[in-house]
Amino acid sequence: MAVSADHIREKLIKELEAVHVDVEDTSPERCAASFKVLVVSAQFEGKPLLQRHRMVNMCLAEELKAIHAFEQKTLTPEHWDKLKQQ
Repeated sequence: MAVSADHIREKLIKELEAVHVDVEDTSPERCAASFKVLVVSAQFEGKPLLQRHRMVNMCLAEELKAIHAFEQKTLTPEHWDKLKQQ
């Protein structure tokens, strides 16, 4: 199964109701499929970092089987807005 940045983006938006998703394909820098993602979702409100990451991992469970390296940053819309203002 070949995984694309667009596929990951669309799935995160749909399943986590993400308001913002950045997906960077870092595969050219590595020996196998690898991605770096930023996910902003209200579903992360009140959840600790580990739980947020588990939500993303569950959403992409099938895709992660074909991905060698996966880096993620998960933010609430409020935290995302604060970061953008800096």
